[in-house]
Amino acid sequence: MSLKNAAIAVRENAYAPYSQFKVGAAIRTPSGAVYSGCNVENAAYPEGTCAEAGAIAAMIAAGETELVAAYVVAGADKPVPPCGGCRQKLAEFAKGDIEITMATMAGEEQVIRMDALLPGAFDAAFLKE
Repeated sequence: MSLKNAAIAVRENAYAPYSQFKVGAAIRTPSGAVYSGCNVENAAYPEGTCAEAGAIAAMIAAGETELVAAYVVAGADKPVPPCGGCRQKLAEFAKGDIEITMATMAGEEQVIRMDALLPGAFDAAFLKE
């Protein structure tokens, strides 16, 4: 399944009763596996889970730790970039040259490299003494 199709399909399962803003994300790993996630809200809004975080959690649960592409789709007029927290989560598992595609349900897409999406990302190198 393509990343686009996986993200669009999982977006339909998003639980967004408060914002009505459904998001789907799909990531591909070096093995070729595709993992997807959708946003999940709760009554303590905005305390929920983003689609990107759900896809990454599925990847980790399956035993993989690297992503080579990501696709994020939302029902907006223009492609919606991942939030700051999700940018950091993506950067944890993606090299700087990995392409992140942001898309609308109408088909508009914007592609950006991970290092441009989160320049100067905090990483494990900062934790070494």
